[in-house]
Order: sequence, then structure tokens, then C-alpha cells
Amino acid sequence: MTRYPLLFLPLGMKGLSLSNRITMAPFFAGYAGADGTVTPLLLDHYGEMARSGAAMIVVENIGVHETGLGSPFMLRADDDRYLPSLEQLARVIKKEGALAAAQINHAGRYAYTPHRLAPSPFRTGEVVPKEMDEPDMETVRQAYAAAARRLREAGFDLVEIHGGTGYLLVQFLSPRTNRRGDKYGGPLENRMRYPLEVVAAVQDAVGPGYPVGYRFLADECLKDGLMVEETSVYAVELEKRQVAYLSVMAGTYDSFFLPDYLAREKVQGYMADLAARIKKAVAGTPIIAAGRIQDPETAETILEQGKADLIGLARILFADPLWPRKAKGEVPEPIVRCEPACSLCMKRVIKGKPAFCSQWSKDKREAFLARCKESPAEAQKDMEECLEKGRERRG
Repeated sequence: MTRYPLLFLPLGMKGLSLSNRITMAPFFAGYAGADGTVTPLLLDHYGEMARSGAAMIVVENIGVHETGLGSPFMLRADDDRYLPSLEQLARVIKKEGALAAAQINHAGRYAYTPHRLAPSPFRTGEVVPKEMDEPDMETVRQAYAAAARRLREAGFDLVEIHGGTGYLLVQFLSPRTNRRGDKYGGPLENRMRYPLEVVAAVQDAVGPGYPVGYRFLADECLKDGLMVEETSVYAVELEKRQVAYLSVMAGTYDSFFLPDYLAREKVQGYMADLAARIKKAVAGTPIIAAGRIQDPETAETILEQGKADLIGLARILFADPLWPRKAKGEVPEPIVRCEPACSLCMKRVIKGKPAFCSQWSKDKREAFLARCKESPAEAQKDMEECLEKGRERRG
């Protein structure tokens, strides 16, 4: 008998069967090829994640259109030429017994190209993006649909629309970044219009019965940004469209490095209360809670309190891919904890480097760096800088 009966309770969802309540939340590691294809490193990474014992693995941040790539090392599904490697990736995950989900995204004003598209010309760094006109919006809408159809053809069990982290769909929803004067701007009813059109286009493309989940931003964590009072209304609209689940998160790249957010994200389960707010707003759509759920005890409590139906692990699972098996009692060693004050993985991908974890064993870290052909000394410097800054923040 497991100590965490709810955590290991099966769940049916839109015709799919999850063996437990643990999912791998999307985690961008920068392991794709510069041409947008699957690499051996990425295959090994997702094979390891699928062997973890998590019921569903969500492959992160797959680009739907060349204007919306958030990184030069981002998977792509905007052309049929990507199908063979995506098929290989889906097979690797499913072979280990996990459900394979694929997240699709357009980065909008956060794209790494200088020729960016966004709802409004909201300055981002040194770039002022082009305000999308209706032809742009139709092109991107159809790009989401085509990417979803390819991923279904590739063998993924479901797709997840990325409506989080401040990317394009959030940019339409947020009163901070949507300054439009047409039917897509102004009141919430208008700001919801384009994201809901994207959901409809994706669902039409994959056909009835194929599950479409949604990565859901509950709060931008910015004073002038999108807040839960409005996102709760949006959640109801998504439920009307029968999305498979809402994977709830908080914050964007504009808030992630603010002192208040940095302090908040060190707390276990810091997004769980927002997940509970969204769960209360909808009648029956499964809710995934994420946000530094370090311990199985915390995960079980979130489920016991009815704050969510599923648990999403991202950096936690990256730090210890055996977390689910250890929680179940199949592996006796203690869980390796993600270091709250570190953020090495995120800081490396922001620099365009492949992510690794400061908590990995020395042997694992050295083997990873050898595969990446990266200087151990340079990587050690990155790690020490992150850990030192973490110690300074802890005071």
C-alpha cells in the first residue's frame, strides 16, 4: 500500500486513462536541434522522463510558425518535414507506458526574431513588435491547427495549447499587452476572442474525440496585468469548449525575476491556491496544479484538499527523474530536491545553452556535458554563479 493513495489513483480523461495523478509539466531544456528537429539528447531526456512513473509527459513548447519561435533550439511542427522525428519522440514516450502530450506555441512578442508579431506594438527589450492584422491572425490561427494535426499524425495522445508564460495567447488576453481598438481588444469578451478562436481551430483540425488540453495562466503577477478575476471567466469559456484539462500556472517573463515572485516561487505548492480558484470556477474540467511541489506529502495534500485533480512536476522531475517511483515506494533512496534558490536550468536556456541541474550527481553532470561537448569548467562556473546568488538571496 502506498502512503499517498490519492497521488496514485488512476484517472480517466477524455477517453484516456492516466495510471496516476502525476504529470510532467512542460519544461524547456533547449535540447532540440538548431533546425527544430528531435535530437538524440532530447530523445534520451524524454525517455528518462517517461520511465519516471509519471502518467503523462508533456513535451514542451513546439513551434507552430516561424514568426513565433521562442528559441533557436525549439522543436517545430510547422512543416511536414518535422513529422518523422516527432513520430520517433512520441514512440519513445509511449514505449515506457506514459501518455505522450505535445504542447504547441507561438511566442508572440517574446520570439527571438527581430521581426515579431503581437496583438499590439508593446515594446519588449529593444524590439517593438508589429501589431497583427487580420491576415496575420488567420495565418497564425491556421498554423496552430496544422501543427496540432501533425502531432496527432505523429502519434501523440493529445495536444496542449500553450496559454501561459506570457506568450501570444496571453498577450491577447492581458489588458497590459493588448491595446487594440478593434473586436479583439478592450473588454475581456474581446480579448478572449482570439485565444478562443485558436482553441476552436485546433479542435476542428484534430477532430472530435481527440483531447486538447490548455496550459492556463491564472495570474500574470503584475499590478497592471491579467489577474484571476478575469482568468476565472476565461476558464469557464474554455470549459464550454470541452478542453481536456487546464494546467494552471502563474507569472510571465516580465514577472519571473521580480523580487516578489522570486520569494513566492521558493514556497512549496505556491501555485496551488490559484489552481483551486480556477477549479472552483469550472464544473468538471480536470485541473493540474504545479509550482515547486517538492514532496509527495505536499502533492497528496493538494489532492486531499480538492485544489486540483492532477499534479504537474517540471523542475522537480528534472532534478530527480525517479520522484514518482520513490514516492510510490518502488525506489528506496530519498528524493533529490530541486534547489529553490538556484534556477540554473532556466538561466542556461535564457543564455541559449542546454539545461542541466545543479543537484545532479557529478557523474551524471559530466556525462551530460561530454555529450553536449561543453567545457566542464564553463558549466561549473554557471552552476557556482547560480548557487552563490541563491545563497545571497537567502541572506
